[in-house]
Amino acid sequence: MTEARLFDLNIEKILESWESAHAVRELIANAIDEQQLSGTADIQVMKADDGDWVIRDFGRGLRYEHFTQNENMEKLHNTGKVIGKFGVGLKDAMATLHRNNVSVVILSAYGEITLAEVAKRDFDDVITLHAAVQPAPDPAMIGTKVILSDLSDEQMAKAMGFFLRFSDEEVLETTRIGDILRRKPGQSARIYVAGLLVAEEDNFAFSYNITALTEPMRKALNRERTNVGRTAYTDRVRQMLLNASANEIAEELASQLQALQSGSGSDEVRWKDVAIHAVRILSGSGNYLFVTAGQLMTNASSVDHARNDGIEIITIPDIIQQEVGGMTDIRGEPIRDLGLYQAEWNDSFEFDFVEAGALTVAERSIFEKAGAIAELVGGLPGQVNSVRVSNTMRVDFATGSDALGLWDGSTNSIVIHRNQLSSVSDFAGTLLHEIVHAQTGYDDVTRGFEKALTDVLGLTAAAALSTPSRPRSLLGGLFGRA
Repeated sequence: MTEARLFDLNIEKILESWESAHAVRELIANAIDEQQLSGTADIQVMKADDGDWVIRDFGRGLRYEHFTQNENMEKLHNTGKVIGKFGVGLKDAMATLHRNNVSVVILSAYGEITLAEVAKRDFDDVITLHAAVQPAPDPAMIGTKVILSDLSDEQMAKAMGFFLRFSDEEVLETTRIGDILRRKPGQSARIYVAGLLVAEEDNFAFSYNITALTEPMRKALNRERTNVGRTAYTDRVRQMLLNASANEIAEELASQLQALQSGSGSDEVRWKDVAIHAVRILSGSGNYLFVTAGQLMTNASSVDHARNDGIEIITIPDIIQQEVGGMTDIRGEPIRDLGLYQAEWNDSFEFDFVEAGALTVAERSIFEKAGAIAELVGGLPGQVNSVRVSNTMRVDFATGSDALGLWDGSTNSIVIHRNQLSSVSDFAGTLLHEIVHAQTGYDDVTRGFEKALTDVLGLTAAAALSTPSRPRSLLGGLFGRA
């Protein structure tokens, strides 16, 4: 048997916190890197009949030179595809497995490599770990095979759990930054870099696999590959979400936005740009109305009306509502807020007009007083072409019931609900109210409208007082006789 050549691994510091699983992780990572770089078949991780674990790739074959610690330019130029870069992980893995009494044999067309504790050359008193290199049993072998003896199934399962490809994760969307993954129920969200787990997050809505690395991320992938700080990957996660367009992602973020109202909600929706983007995706994918918690209370009738129309209500924070107001969704259509919904509804409404001849005798007698009522305040404004009666009216979203009347500027007509013809006072009050709208153009509950309405009340009272009538006590008329 040929005597083995000894290659000093020169490991000065052992990673005491590493278990065998961390070492196996590095061996699997090397196999995956070789698969990616060589474009060869998928790696295999399997248990042999004799109980040994085998890691096999079908690449170019491992050489003893790969134990030299040095920057691998091929890996540096493919940072989104591969995991390793310095050659440190392989040496750390060998030392850790040796410390944990796991036997390692590496086979390739270039040799058979095992481990041995041997004195350093010319220093018999210093014993270090060496790679013992012997000729290859099969010089025609394709790829590399790593055989691990006395490795527990538990440690192998833990090692495989570090990798996206073995973790049964569901990809929701792939972006130019990486993959957005469904978070598994009951588990923390996972952050992968090029398919390798580097961190876990308790308050993320999704898991992520980052494939487009930044320089800070490359620096953060330390020797241990664990406890990578959030600052290293936050920007990549944010950019991934801002590049997403999948409806399922938007729906989950919208759910988290609503949870934010009660103090919960995932960390992603606390990033304003992500929350806005989620609203834009969601708006472009379905029939939604975006309102704030305050609007749910103050505009309950509008919201109920929208819900009855089959529109799904999404509650968002005030600060997000302010940002998306007037904004378009990913289709280029306006995002529907409360104001837009009310305008849409009113634009789609059709009146059921009643001609004078179809009114009852009592109704017609009241309706014919329209001119006399208008004369009390100087007559109908010039822009009013007609006063009409309708069986149906647009909803007054402030009250939730049908409006009593309205000024329709598109047809230059005042429209009165038919039920206002039940009494002269009802009809007169509504007609005068709408005359003010027609004359001023002001909306209800504005300072300008309130002043104009007060002026009309004064004119009406003056006209009434100037008409001869039987004197009566004002107090008696308002409150009854003493």
